[in-house]
Amino acid sequence: MFDPVIAPSGTLLGLLQRGRGDGTLHALTAPRAEALAALDHCVLHDPRHDWQVENRSLYYARLYLDLDGGLDAIEAHLSAPEDVLDADESRTGLALAVLGHLASYGRRDALELLRGYAARGSNWAWALDELALRDDDAGLRALAVPVLARFATDPQGEAELAAAVRDAFEPRPWRLWARDPREDVATRVRAAHETGCFDRWQRQMRPGGPRPGWSVRAVLEWAQQGVERGAVLHVPAARCLAAVAGPEDRPEILRAARSGAEGARCTALRHLAEHHDPDALALIEAAVADGPAPVVEAAAEAFERMRSTAAVERARGWVRRPDALGAAAGRVLACRGGVQDGDLVLGALREAVRGEGPDAPTLWTLVDGAGRLGIACAAPVLRHVYRETASSHLRGRAARALAATDPCFAAGFAVECLWDCEETTRELAARHAETGDARVVERLRRLAADPAEEAEVQTAVRSRIGPETQAM
Repeated sequence: MFDPVIAPSGTLLGLLQRGRGDGTLHALTAPRAEALAALDHCVLHDPRHDWQVENRSLYYARLYLDLDGGLDAIEAHLSAPEDVLDADESRTGLALAVLGHLASYGRRDALELLRGYAARGSNWAWALDELALRDDDAGLRALAVPVLARFATDPQGEAELAAAVRDAFEPRPWRLWARDPREDVATRVRAAHETGCFDRWQRQMRPGGPRPGWSVRAVLEWAQQGVERGAVLHVPAARCLAAVAGPEDRPEILRAARSGAEGARCTALRHLAEHHDPDALALIEAAVADGPAPVVEAAAEAFERMRSTAAVERARGWVRRPDALGAAAGRVLACRGGVQDGDLVLGALREAVRGEGPDAPTLWTLVDGAGRLGIACAAPVLRHVYRETASSHLRGRAARALAATDPCFAAGFAVECLWDCEETTRELAARHAETGDARVVERLRRLAADPAEEAEVQTAVRSRIGPETQAM
């Protein structure tokens, strides 16, 4: 999947792509045709950089309801020839998830689209999972024959069917079909389930990696073999090293950390850092100075995981370095520094935004640190990150930091956050938004009554308004 093209944050499309609450508020006052066109574009061209963790489906489904939007564009997208040519689930996953939410709100057209796609579409398993949560038994039973027809009755087809049963997120349809009155359907599904269970047991029993009795040298060699195969094994190798290494092995581990091969050096550095070895900090600094890129990255990561007082002290000296170790030092102070480190963390935050933009991975930790340390001067930078980032998770972190640093948050961004795509951001807003704004009270009532809303959000809402207010 290619990185999506995100429109500027000042446009309606850009707001909706980011999942910002302001996107919904602007869409409801914009010309309806323009709003629906922007909404369709978002659903058909998934704007998320990490579609597996960022939420958009409920956000877009609610907007379809508010705009009374039709589903013709989604139907055309699902039935397009590309569905056969491009089987990547990210092409249709967002559209199917939106249909699932719409079906739960009672949209019959969404339910029928899901049923048809489960019977004929490439990403049928996703559609079936959506239906498993929303459809009735009769609707699911009707899909048994077309779904099973996807799998040939030869050994390869039966193996593929067993894998589909084993890996299904929602087992309800398969359990229903295993009890189907049609004997041919029930027998085939039960056999696939048994095969899938056996496959899972075999995978759990299959040996892989180091075994008890391995030496330190064997673990380091295994880590290096991973590099030669293009795999990154130094993290599990460091855990294995902790299990097999004794005090007498320290000289060998120190040699590997100073001058070992790439995989062995990364493993040794991580092991020494996690055990707060007195030589770990010097070896990490040396690795950043002379190591290849993978070793530099592993050394900085190992330092960032250290929790000793010595590591925090060293971070104060390294934070202004213009390299990976300086960036890691900023994150160490953001996580474990004291109030006296506020200026250093603020400097690291500003430099990251200036040098890498509002979507830099390092911002996640630095934004959290600004909130943890209550750095009031960070509010302007945090507002910029909030507005511009394409990551709804990072925006939520920026909102949480603003709640701790910006006295205007309750009457400002917190109001918008009640319509945000991320439930954790809506929960934060429900606890902070200023109820003097009439939109806030009405939105809180709606969230309290919405059966699709997350329980944590509704708990936060009920902490702000009483039962009599909800009923008004």
